[in-house]
Order: sequence, then structure tokens, then C-alpha cells
Amino acid sequence: MTKQRKSIRPPRPDRLPPEPKPARVAQVHDGILELPASIAVGDLATLLKVNPADIINPLIRSGVFATMNQGIDRETASLIATELGFTVKEPEPDEDEVAPEATPEAVPAATKTEFFSEDPGATLISRAPIVTVMGHVDHGKTSLLDALRKTSVAEGERGGITQHLGASQVQRGDRSILFLDTPGHEAFTAMRARGARVTDIAIVVVAADDGVMPQTKEAISHARAANVPIIIALNKIDKPDANPDRVKTELAESNVVIEDYGGDVPLVAVSARTGAGLDDLLDMVLLVADLGDYKADAARLAVGTVIEAQRDKGRGPIATVIVQTGTLRVGDHMVVGAISGKVRSLESTDGGRIKLAGPSTAVVVSGLPEVPVSGEIFRTAVDEKEARSWSEAAADATSAGRDSGHATMEDLYKRIQSGAGKEVRVILKSDVAGSLGAIEHQLEKMQSDEVRINVLLSAAGEVTENDILLASASDAIVLGFTTTLTPGARRMAETNKVDVRLYEIIYELADDMKAALEGMLDPEKSEVVEGRAEVKQLFPGKGFVIAGSIIREGRVTRGAKVRVMRGGNLVATDVIESLRRFRDDVREVKEGQECGIGLGASVTVLEGDILEIIGEKSTRRTL
Repeated sequence: MTKQRKSIRPPRPDRLPPEPKPARVAQVHDGILELPASIAVGDLATLLKVNPADIINPLIRSGVFATMNQGIDRETASLIATELGFTVKEPEPDEDEVAPEATPEAVPAATKTEFFSEDPGATLISRAPIVTVMGHVDHGKTSLLDALRKTSVAEGERGGITQHLGASQVQRGDRSILFLDTPGHEAFTAMRARGARVTDIAIVVVAADDGVMPQTKEAISHARAANVPIIIALNKIDKPDANPDRVKTELAESNVVIEDYGGDVPLVAVSARTGAGLDDLLDMVLLVADLGDYKADAARLAVGTVIEAQRDKGRGPIATVIVQTGTLRVGDHMVVGAISGKVRSLESTDGGRIKLAGPSTAVVVSGLPEVPVSGEIFRTAVDEKEARSWSEAAADATSAGRDSGHATMEDLYKRIQSGAGKEVRVILKSDVAGSLGAIEHQLEKMQSDEVRINVLLSAAGEVTENDILLASASDAIVLGFTTTLTPGARRMAETNKVDVRLYEIIYELADDMKAALEGMLDPEKSEVVEGRAEVKQLFPGKGFVIAGSIIREGRVTRGAKVRVMRGGNLVATDVIESLRRFRDDVREVKEGQECGIGLGASVTVLEGDILEIIGEKSTRRTL
């Protein structure tokens, strides 16, 4: 089986200095690369002798938006270099490379990835893989889990549809696997998206007698957005009308190429009803987990994710959480966003009371004063004071960012200028599937090495709440062609400030996207002569020289670049330090007027010289 691509983590804030550390300590010897603690993207490209786009593109695909001059940490650079065929060796750390220890006040400002980063000196242990089961409604996701854990969850579900996100531990020999069961019906896409973000591996269940359906494609999109390896579980193979070959072909059409077809996505044929293939599925999960080499530090304070929460009549607010690193104990001070409280009790997923929960464990927590938001990161603090400071900082940050909104066409250029990455993320919907290929072909033609369009989801049908949810989570724009929004999607788009654009003519859609991409291109800059002045008389001063001149063409501006020309040859260049007309300091002098132009004392100027005033012209580039 082909080894899955490792996720590139966004750079840690404490490893991203304001100015990238020079690449002078980075070296390449016989294909072995030695990297410093941080390196600029441009310096890394020069070191590896590749186009900078070869560095930037995989960073963008992994959610790391870095410009040419921005630094990335050693771990991120190592993953890129390894993909390009280099062997990376870490140098001995210098004293100035040691990252400062984070203070409680700094923690709430960190990225979510930062919370899960392990201390370089920590003792890491192997942990169980966290697996999400996803797929189309009625394709047998919960029945499959039911067979794996030998319970009867599916029988008690309303309408045969999973109404919540549950977790369960499954043993295979002496190893454990933590399974998440996400809803399959499109009304519960929010919970499915949460499951994809906390998982190590995604199992996408496809019914052999039904094939790839809309929710199947959405599940694949969520798993890919989370950058996790996918395993296809081909369920219901025991049915008489099962057609595995058709399913494999449909998967390939959805850009999921299984190993049998030369791809890197494993497919396991199973039957939840007869139990066929279940052991093979568990073995495949453990094989993918071995390739991922999932580890955690059990000795640290616990960090994880809330997967569902509610208010229980007897126990008050309770939350089902997954401990992703560290160990959660009864009595710990827990922080979830702006909520902090003390853990009063812990229950395993089978209802038993426990005192602690290690990495890759799902547990029900009571003791929080309020019901937390599902999908939030939880952390544990050393004491109540620290927990309170974190929750207060999170509350302040939430209040400050409440009106931030999401991407629109108008703010794309501003995002690019601030270094947010030259990529437009798009959710594409059309009334019929036949139009999608033509639209995607148009979008592909207008991309370049500098700017690109990332189509996160392409599907036929109305723009639904599902699409708005994915766009909101991914900061994407929704494009609809000859289709409409459902009332719920319209309300959600307005609430979440998601930009939705509907078109009836394909070239109008293409023109808008082309204009958005062209707005991201750096303008082409060139020098132009804005004016010419003839030197008539010189007035030496202390530390400068005043050239009494008459403006023959154009204009002269204070602070502008100037070229001193003598007999048609360039003598010197300088900047106009002062500009006077009679006794007054002025900003600009126009053609036909006399003035005094102040230049540096080191510039040799003679009477009769021509001073060319140089300006910069920016020309908008096109694709």
C-alpha cells in the first residue's frame, strides 16, 4: 500500500520570527539537507534549486499561507524537502533557536495546531488511531460500526438515520481503535465536519448496490479538507445487485483512485450484515495507522476536542470529548473556549466511571458550568487561576472577532497583500452535472504558478446549507450556475457572511473569477521619466548642494528619484532632498518654472546638466 502524505502543520507562532532567520546555516551535502530553526520560503527554494512555486503550492494545499519572504519552521520545511527527495538532518540547536516558553496570556492567541504540539523533549508513546466513519445516508455506516462493536445502535435510531455524533472503542487483538460515527443525512453536515477535523483516518462507507451519492462526495470533501488518509469500505457486498466495479469507476470519476486502479486509496469489501471483511477492515485501519505513526505525550496536560455536548437533567452540562494528547483526570481544571470549570466525573463510552483518560480516548465529562460548543478545543490548566485567565482571554478574542466575516470577492486582494495566500477557494454548484465540467475547464485555464482556484466541492443541485457550512469553515466563495439557494442556505449565508454568487451565463462567471485572480497578481512595475530640469546655477551648502534649475518638461517632485545626465550619459543617481521655489518649500514644481533642487553633497553636478525625475509606473497584469 502507498504511504499517505503527511500533513503539513501551520507554523507555530513562537517559531515564526518577524524577520526570517538567514539561510546561511542551511546546507546541502550529497542530497542531505541541514536546516536551521526557521527559513524563508524563498531561501529554501534557492537552497533546493527549485521554483518557489514548488514550495508555496504544497504549503497552500495544506493550509499554510506563506509568501516568498515569510519564514516557516524546520518541521514544515523538512516535510517539503522530503517530498522533493531530500534527506533532512537537524543541526545542533543554538541557544537563540530555543523557543520561549509560552505564558498563559499567550496561549489563547495560538493556533489550534499549537495546542497539540508536543514538547521536543517529551517522551512520546504510540496512541490508538482516531477513525471517522462517513458516507451517504442508508449506506450502512452505523450498521457497520454496530457489527464492529457488537451493539445494536442502528435499531434505536430515528428513521434509521444517525442523529448525533458518537464515539466507541474497538479492540483488535491487543490494539485499540477509536471510532467516530458521523451523521450521513445532509441536515447534519455540521456534525460530520466536526468529526473530520478530529480524526486521523476517514472511512468512507459506500453501498455496493447504490454507488457514489452526493453525501458520499461531501464526505470525501470533508476528509480531504481535514487532510487525512481515506479508506473506502465497500458495504453490502452480500446483496444480489451489488456491483463493486461500478462503484470503483464512480470513485475514480470523483478523483478517488483506489489501489486496484493504481491509486493510493485502499478499498475493503465488507458486509455489516454477515460480518464478511470486518477483520480485513480493522487490519487496514491499523496498517494505515502504522504508516502514520501516531504518537502523543501522556504525561502532559490534556488537550482534545469536544465532539458533542448537552444539558443532562441530573448532571447538568455534559460533554463528550476526545483526548488527543495528554491525560485528563477527575479534578482537572478544563477550559473550552470562554468556559472554564473543574472536572467532576469521567465516564467511558460504555457508561463506566473512570478516573483518567489518556490519548485517543473518548470520555463523557461533567463539571463545566455551561454547555460548550461542539467542535471546540478543550485544554487543561495547572490551576484555577490559569484556567480563568485563558477563558477570559478567549472571551475577549471572541468579542473582538465577532464581526470579522468570511471571504468576498472585494476583500480577496486585501488578503493577498497581507500575505494570506494567492488562492481562491470555491464551492461550485450547477443545476446539472454536465455544466460542471465545462465550468471547471474554464477555471483551470485561467490559473498560473502565482494564483490558483481551489475547487473544494463541485456538485449538481441547489446551493444548500451543507454548501454554506463547508464554505464558512473553509473561507470559500460559493458559485452557482443556473441554480438557486434553498431558503435555509440563504439565511445561513447571510448569518455567516458567506459570499454566494449566482450566474446564468457561463462567461460572466468566468470573467468574474478571472478578474479576481488578476487582482491577486503583483503589478508589473517600471520606471518612467516624469520630468526634466536643466541646471542653470549651483549653490553649495553644508552637506548638500542646491541646483538652481528650470523645468523643461513635466514636473519635479520632492522626494523623487533623480538621474544626473551629462551629454546624454548617466553621471549619478540621487533623491531630491529639498525643493524650493523662491523662498518657499514646495512639494512640486511644474514645467516652465524655476526652482532650487536640493541634492546630496556627494553628487557631482555641473551647470548645464539635465536632471531626469524618475517615477514608478504600475501596470496591471492579466492572465
